[in-house]
Amino acid sequence: MIIDFHTHCFPEKIAAKAMMNLTASSGAGIAYHDGPELSLLEQIKAMGADMAVVLNIATNPRQQKSVNDYAIYLNSLEGLTSFGSVHPDSPDALEELERLNDAGIKGIKLHPDYQNFFVEDERLFPIYKKAADLGLITVFHAGVDIGLPDPVHCKPETLARILPLFEGAPVVAAHFGGYMMRAETLKHLIGKDLYFDTSYSHSRFPPPWAKEIIEKHGAKKILLGSDMPWSRTDNEINYIKSLDLSPEDEELILGKNAQNLLDLPM
Repeated sequence: MIIDFHTHCFPEKIAAKAMMNLTASSGAGIAYHDGPELSLLEQIKAMGADMAVVLNIATNPRQQKSVNDYAIYLNSLEGLTSFGSVHPDSPDALEELERLNDAGIKGIKLHPDYQNFFVEDERLFPIYKKAADLGLITVFHAGVDIGLPDPVHCKPETLARILPLFEGAPVVAAHFGGYMMRAETLKHLIGKDLYFDTSYSHSRFPPPWAKEIIEKHGAKKILLGSDMPWSRTDNEINYIKSLDLSPEDEELILGKNAQNLLDLPM
């Protein structure tokens, strides 16, 4: 099974506007699906994946509930596993984590740039602890965001500092541990108890760099990701296949690690 662990989609009524705004701010130029969930599902399957994890983000406190209502709906669709999100300025963020857990959601996405917090900010610590206590997977956007480049809110060094707060609960650092921050990732995150996803790497991250990180961090802690619709799932699959990994390591990265992490049937 091939699982794309890092994708995005949007409710039909806001999809066109969201895609237009995000495409413009990211400088990506091309979006590889139309926005809504069925378009995402159709495209990832056509591109060779069996399943996608959808990472939703609450960019302000007011939209937290609606974002998570959408995540719960997505989670009911065959072929999609959806993560929710909480906003650090929401007064009921901890209760919302409980609601997500009760609804069968297996993780949350936090985007420090879009949500305007530094990853080491102590006001986030209760959220980290609650997510860990519930056994939720926490995915961080890590490194530079090309739409919001300064300041970098989640650096490898600061992410390493707050990892102990999760007490072993699963943490995923997107974009090989820190987009455009390879040296810092190698220095601060290699060998730590967290996963990296490979999203947005094809044609942007030299293959020898990827192979070095995989070899030093261990293939068991690497998850295939694309960042669809901003990078094609098939390009990211082929990128992993181009790295001349062992068949066992390739299988782990393309899907087996995600199956284990998500507790899916083998």
